[in-house]
Amino acid sequence: MAAADNALTSEQVLVVGRVMAVHGVQGWVKVFSHTDPMENIFEYQPWYMRRGEHWLPVTLTGKRRQGKGLVAGVEGCNDRDQAQEQLVGRDIAIPRDLLPRSGGGDYYWRDLIGLRVKLADGRDLGQVHSLMETGANDVLLVRGDGDSLDREERLLPWLPEQVILDVDLEHGEMRVDWDPEF
Repeated sequence: MAAADNALTSEQVLVVGRVMAVHGVQGWVKVFSHTDPMENIFEYQPWYMRRGEHWLPVTLTGKRRQGKGLVAGVEGCNDRDQAQEQLVGRDIAIPRDLLPRSGGGDYYWRDLIGLRVKLADGRDLGQVHSLMETGANDVLLVRGDGDSLDREERLLPWLPEQVILDVDLEHGEMRVDWDPEF
């Protein structure tokens, strides 16, 4: 890993994958990617891995698809034992500013998590806790809390103009058309 003068803080990075296991005897590792398609993780360089409180850059010496997964070589890691000790189990992050700005009705999931979800009449359903992919459309998990009309969990489909009426990132809320009894 590189010197601390290139280090980033947790607020400056976004986790996009994880080193899962060693691959072969020359220090390569198996990579799990959160990007879609999964190969996009290779487009973001440099990668950063946590060392103590900071995220330090790492340089790839090679990268490729291997079967149904991905493998990569990391500079300074030349054998299986070294890769196991230094890399396996570490998250892979990139600087947040490498991502293109969202816009035009497109949002990163990370931008939606934590938004207050309100009905068109102003009643509060809770906060977006997480999102999940389904075959038809993405789904928001909204958890009620002390500020909402109840403490129920609701699954709302991400259907702009049908269910999702408005997303206001600046004010931290979204308006929905949803039956709170459903």
